[in-house]
Amino acid sequence: LAVGGKSMGGRMASLLADELGADALVCLGYPFYAVGKPEKPRTEHLAGLKTSTLIVQGERDALGNRAAVEGYVLSPSIEVMWLVAGDHDLKPLKASGFSHEQHLEAAAVK
Repeated sequence: LAVGGKSMGGRMASLLADELGADALVCLGYPFYAVGKPEKPRTEHLAGLKTSTLIVQGERDALGNRAAVEGYVLSPSIEVMWLVAGDHDLKPLKASGFSHEQHLEAAAVK
């Protein structure tokens, strides 16, 4: 059984994954904090998460950018896949040389 979701759906799935006995969890654009409030992370439960987890996150996500997230304590069962210049919807800046389709394909292959 794999569970997951995009943004708040991923957060809700992360709250239930261990309880459900899920084999895997996939979160796209996880909302690590409310917009503009990285000092109030929503990560307490992620430190003890046992379910094998992939979080696909844009480097410039307004709800969890790379600089902020790398400072949080996350369970060793969590792998964060960073998408270059990606936003909360995983869309990169045009100047990055990547397309949205390429980011989505990279996440699917992972």
